[in-house]
Amino acid sequence: MFGHRIEEPFLPLCRPSLTHEDIASVTGVLRSGWLTTGPRVADLEAAFARTTGCRHAVAVSSATAGMHVLLHALGIGPGDEVITPSLTWVSTVNLVVLRGATPVFADVERDTAMTSARLVERCVTERTRLIVPVHFAGAALDLDDLRRVAAGCDAHLVEDAAHALGSACRDSMVGETGTAVFSLHPIKNVTTGEGGVICTADSELAGRARRLRFHGLEADAYDRETGGRTPRAEVLEPGFKYNLPDMNAALGIGQLTRLAANNARRAALAHAYAERLADIPEVLPLIAPDYPMRHAWHLYVIRVDTERAGITREAFMAGLAARGIGTGLHFRAVHEQRFYRETMRVDDDRLPNTIWNSARLCSLPLFPDMRETDVARVVDAIKSVLRRSAR
Repeated sequence: MFGHRIEEPFLPLCRPSLTHEDIASVTGVLRSGWLTTGPRVADLEAAFARTTGCRHAVAVSSATAGMHVLLHALGIGPGDEVITPSLTWVSTVNLVVLRGATPVFADVERDTAMTSARLVERCVTERTRLIVPVHFAGAALDLDDLRRVAAGCDAHLVEDAAHALGSACRDSMVGETGTAVFSLHPIKNVTTGEGGVICTADSELAGRARRLRFHGLEADAYDRETGGRTPRAEVLEPGFKYNLPDMNAALGIGQLTRLAANNARRAALAHAYAERLADIPEVLPLIAPDYPMRHAWHLYVIRVDTERAGITREAFMAGLAARGIGTGLHFRAVHEQRFYRETMRVDDDRLPNTIWNSARLCSLPLFPDMRETDVARVVDAIKSVLRRSAR
């Protein structure tokens, strides 16, 4: 009917970038007769090593599984302290607690939402055994000083690189040196449906991770000659069932070839957001660190200046949803989650930037198939929500 307004479809926070070739790769595995860990996982690991520059890549069923494997391999347990930000996804802290160790929360820098050596150093005690800093939203940590802190207290350092595939700091790709865990969850820059990869320069640690991901067997590799696993493999230590199936790996291999192009597209969309949001004082995007860095733009994160806007973050997100715009919350501080509120005593005065950001963070839609007109639509919706709150 003349004059009828055509409603635009809901714009989600994220949509996986899938091609016909990706789908054909998965169906090829389904037709092959071999679905579980096999040649396609080996191909994914080799491609991941080429992409990140790491010496060893070990595919697992999720980034959480990868972190669990590493905590076990490093012997983290009762009496140990693990320093990590509270402004992160809950999985790492959950695993630390399940291992019987104690999480110690480091604050973050207010405008990057990432921790730093000066903030971690405040948390070090004689019981510190592990430091898990978090690359955030696609920005890369400055690891040089963090590694110095870890070495100074004889602690291990494992990077949470779930957001950082394709990120780089100075002359190094994230994952190229040290030990890092990446996520291949559906909202990540590369996905295998579910999955993760441990990257490490430590040959012994890589070998142990391969055993632990599949029951502790001395060999878990696909035997290309027999089309299966060797029946002579023995359990060298109790392990887990965290192997990645070939049909998942097949999805990620083609996506890795498009990572640079997709990340460049994400960067262009992020630039468009920054330009359009520059004149909205109630919205404060995260600021890139001041050291040389390549951003992967996994997320476009803003902070809602609730005092100036006169609206809570939750009401802001609800207003966008009512206008057909999806958002995300990355993240609510772990120590503010019910279980940790009830079981841990955390001095809020030590985490001022974490608490401030936790109440204001909001992720806007960002994925390679978006158009600049979608960015304009999001920003127009933001302006509409803020105008309504000002009435």
